[in-house]
Amino acid sequence: MQASRVGEIAQTAPQTRVPAALEKAFLKILPEDSAFELQMPGQAPWRIGSGTVKFRVAANNAAAASAIRSLDEIRIAEAYLSADLDIEGDLLAAFDLRNSLTDKHILAYLWSTYGQRLLHGQTASDKKWVAQHYDIDGDFHLQFLDRQFRCYSHGYFECHDEPLEFAIERKLTTAFELAGIQPGMRVLDIGAGWGSFLEFAGKRGARVTSLTISKDSEAFCNRLIQNADLPCRVVREHFLEYNSPEPFDAIINLGVTEHLPDYEATLRQYAKLLKPGGRVYLDASASPGKYPFSRFILKYIYPGNETPLHLPSYLEAVCDSPLELCLVQNDRISYMLTARHWAENLDRNRSTIAARWGESMYRRFRLYLWGCVHCFATDDMTAYHWMLQHTPPHGGRMARKTPAKVLKKVRKAFSA
Repeated sequence: MQASRVGEIAQTAPQTRVPAALEKAFLKILPEDSAFELQMPGQAPWRIGSGTVKFRVAANNAAAASAIRSLDEIRIAEAYLSADLDIEGDLLAAFDLRNSLTDKHILAYLWSTYGQRLLHGQTASDKKWVAQHYDIDGDFHLQFLDRQFRCYSHGYFECHDEPLEFAIERKLTTAFELAGIQPGMRVLDIGAGWGSFLEFAGKRGARVTSLTISKDSEAFCNRLIQNADLPCRVVREHFLEYNSPEPFDAIINLGVTEHLPDYEATLRQYAKLLKPGGRVYLDASASPGKYPFSRFILKYIYPGNETPLHLPSYLEAVCDSPLELCLVQNDRISYMLTARHWAENLDRNRSTIAARWGESMYRRFRLYLWGCVHCFATDDMTAYHWMLQHTPPHGGRMARKTPAKVLKKVRKAFSA
């Protein structure tokens, strides 16, 4: 429902008093020029705020009403997934209410982020967690990714209104060129996904080895290699367990750093697998602190201990590795625009998604993708692309370690 239609309803519906606790919580963070309607079962809509009505939250039964009163983010999200609760109108405006909600589920968080990893190990846990996201069905993700490259990481936009495919091609070209890749070079691609970089670089003569721990991803990429006769291969193995008889000329990691929160171990593996002088090109979503995603994301989108990149901690680990930082650039706006394209693609394909995977799956990814747009738009999240180069210690006067006071300044600057 469009915001204007919601506004018409607000002008004609009888008004009742909003429960004081809910009204106080929502008005505390609602923009001054914004308002919304809250409708409980069997009651007329309540208008909250003094501005233009932009959306309506409708509880369809007592369970949804209880979830709203709890102000618990995961309970409200689950009510939406089960269609006990509906959100009509401007979904991005509705996400402004998230700052009124709580997300405190300590035991569930500790089990998902630490318990399983300590019990089963990081790589074994990752294999289970990643499969829960990527092995849904290869066709599902293609309902919202770009049609040309099928890239499940953000593009690099030069303007707000250019097609997603242009931004993705620019990203792949940037990675290929800045990593110094030439025909015949051996390249390690971490996170094969749906073969976007594998195909792009393979068609330009690079001998790409793509790693994945998803069966669907492995099968998809093998078909791609065979059909296009690419000089590439895909290996189903965890990056931290992978060994190669000879080092690679370059390493590409597009959007997998979030799945590799142990920065020291990851950087050691880069150094082990990369030739001296070789480059690692990376991009990822990031956050001001090194903390996990919301309980909703951990439960329904990316199970496990996935963590947005925390650049200060990452740079501190780089300083203690044989890798040198050559480039870092902020991509927050580009990630916001990418997520918006994905969310709009998802909405356009709602009927297909609901028919094949169910309305709940559509609603799950709708919350996820539009939530991403909101996080990047409001600077709750950011993103970067950066490049490292393998530069083993040369034994000169310059110390490899950066003084603690310098690291403190770097951490403070990037956390501001």
